[in-house]
Amino acid sequence: MKAVTVFCGSSPGNDPSLMKTAYELGHRLATDGIDLVYGGAKVGLMGAVADGALARGGRVIGVLPQFLQTKEIAHHGLTELILVESMHERKLKMHELSDGVIALPGGYGTLEEYFEMLTWGQLGLHKKPIALLNINGFYDGLLTLADTMVANGLLKPVNREMMLVSATLDNLLVQMTAYQAPLVGKWVTATDV
Repeated sequence: MKAVTVFCGSSPGNDPSLMKTAYELGHRLATDGIDLVYGGAKVGLMGAVADGALARGGRVIGVLPQFLQTKEIAHHGLTELILVESMHERKLKMHELSDGVIALPGGYGTLEEYFEMLTWGQLGLHKKPIALLNINGFYDGLLTLADTMVANGLLKPVNREMMLVSATLDNLLVQMTAYQAPLVGKWVTATDV
């Protein structure tokens, strides 16, 4: 992978290990020579992942909607800051610039970004690995929900397996490197359940 998009919260959260892990992720990507593509902010987990990559001399590309720049949250130490018109344009640009996605903990925006990339993969629009770094079990409830979708015949098991998940960065990067996109269609039929 030459570049990875990281989706994560613009808040630091109340667990200090989230900020620490975000910083470590950025540092690790830079160490491995992988460019970081992220939302362009200097705040929260977003700022920590960028700072970690920059501290190691990594290339960091931020993609920020113009309306957020006016709120003075743009990170000014980036390799490149790309300003776009909308949130949708932001996701599209981040997708174009990267070879895979890692989602750290976050709120609605992080989940929306993660699921759009996962859905695009499910529909065969890309073959990139889409991963969750499950820090301290943060995404356990989401994984249970995905299993419930499979059990109820609303999600194919092969599409559930597209959700690469690990509590450790090393394991997650191994999974991402080995990822093979499913070759089946998205639609669940009576014979799939």
